Amino acid sequence: MDDSTALHNALIGWFEANREDLPWRRRRDPYAVWLSEIMLQQTRVETVIPYYERFLARFPTVEALAAAPLDEVLKLWEGLGYYSRARNLHRAAQQIVREWDGRFPNTVDDLTRLPGVGRYTARAIGSFAFGLDVPVLDGNVMRVLARVFDVRGDIRLPQTRRELWTLAERLLPVGRAALWNEGLMELGRRICTPHAPQCSLCPLRDRCEAYRLGAQEQLPMRSPRERTPHYDVAAAIIRREDGRILITQRPLDGMLGGLWEFPGGKRRADETLQACLRREIREELGIEIAVGAQVAVVKHAYTHFRITLYAFECRHLRGEPQTLGVADWAWVMLDEVDAYAFSAADRRIIAALRDGGQMALEWGVDEE
Repeated sequence: MDDSTALHNALIGWFEANREDLPWRRRRDPYAVWLSEIMLQQTRVETVIPYYERFLARFPTVEALAAAPLDEVLKLWEGLGYYSRARNLHRAAQQIVREWDGRFPNTVDDLTRLPGVGRYTARAIGSFAFGLDVPVLDGNVMRVLARVFDVRGDIRLPQTRRELWTLAERLLPVGRAALWNEGLMELGRRICTPHAPQCSLCPLRDRCEAYRLGAQEQLPMRSPRERTPHYDVAAAIIRREDGRILITQRPLDGMLGGLWEFPGGKRRADETLQACLRREIREELGIEIAVGAQVAVVKHAYTHFRITLYAFECRHLRGEPQTLGVADWAWVMLDEVDAYAFSAADRRIIAALRDGGQMALEWGVDEE
């Protein structure tokens, strides 16, 4: 038995004996595999499970997803973050129905034509749904390979990623690729974790260079991230005389595209929050407002920046809203907003309004 076969047997044997019972392992059709892989991108398994089950219950087939309004898809996705994934799912479902008559593409080349499906996701779908002998390389797999084979390059650099893809290709056991791939992913998620890996439970411990060298915490190597910028953002709770509040839909092609929000924007260096709001509302909607009391403050983190969001009560003075910088707008009562999909930051403003305008000063995370 060569070293590769021993490695394969050790990992696959461990995985078959210890695999976690996850909902996407009970249904292996391409649509369900695709949905799980998209949802699991940069999101923890525990967070994904209830979303996955609700999504499949509402959209059990690719045809059902393709036929749904985007607003409904985004509402079901609300709170999961990285909303471009939901928009791409919807677009890809429509493409599958249009170009393949609802039959899921079954080659890596065709899969990568779908919006939101990159090199890793195409191979994961190909491996788990169609049994293709192709490697996968997500963050968990990179960590396992870097430690087992003592890969010292910075995994944020393209040349190191190429080295790891080449290694994953070379290691692939023909005919057992799906078990091997999923075993690597499970090992990285549960045992070979970023910090304090449980080496005593690892089936590859005796073959792991990082364990032999005591370098588990040093690998994989990563260059430090640049300092995260911070912005002050103002949001307007614009009320009409009948008590309705103005909400707006973000442009579909931008960050958090398609989600609804309380209108506003980023403060410039030379303006107050109140002046920022009046300018943003004029530019986005073409109306004039009077800015009143501050009702909420929300600190929030996105992937590459942080914000402090200040919400103000505002009064509509004149003008009919226009779609100058927004995709759509609506006047709604506060008890009607649950029908719309909002980002986590705006949902905290809603919570503050329902709490009588209490200050909601807290950190949240809602990645795009």
